[in-house]
Amino acid sequence: MAQTKAQDLRAKGKDELEGRLADLKKEQFNLRFQKASGQLANTAQFGNVRREIAQIKTLLAQKNAQA
Repeated sequence: MAQTKAQDLRAKGKDELEGRLADLKKEQFNLRFQKASGQLANTAQFGNVRREIAQIKTLLAQKNAQA
């Protein structure tokens, strides 16, 4: 899954960000299982997912602070 740019994330609404966050958490869970079982081929993908989760959480906090 390609990493989403911060500019694209800022344009999304709160509901869309929360949906994307839920999807990323599921993907992170699956990657963690693949890593534990030795099936994870692209280890950088794990870091990318973590980074995007952090970006979304930051944007949600900013949107909540503005509201």
